Amino acid sequence: MITGSVTAAREAAILLSLCRSDGVDETIEAVIDTGFDGFLTLSPSLIASLELPSYGIREAALADGSMISLRVYEASLKWRDRTRSVQVLETEGGSLAGMPFLYGSRLTMEIIDGGPVAIEGLA
Repeated sequence: MITGSVTAAREAAILLSLCRSDGVDETIEAVIDTGFDGFLTLSPSLIASLELPSYGIREAALADGSMISLRVYEASLKWRDRTRSVQVLETEGGSLAGMPFLYGSRLTMEIIDGGPVAIEGLA
């Protein structure tokens, strides 16, 4: 199970365990974004510290309909008692977890300051 809490800014934030290139796990906070059709976004500085391998460029549509080009990386994420490879898009700002991250899961939240957020895998 992945857990987190609702922030004072009314965002559902979760803690994720990513594997650095040296094998050490690094815990990051990501905000759940149900309007995001990618798996995960990370900042350039976090991508550099994790030493993630690059896999090219992807076009992405923003909420206002404009298109941008984003660098694509691969990360290893601890999820459901195993490590899995996930696609990461490089963006400025905070980390986001999108709908592909949530697929096959149950998301529960209590939408109050500090309310619990939990993501459980479906059987």
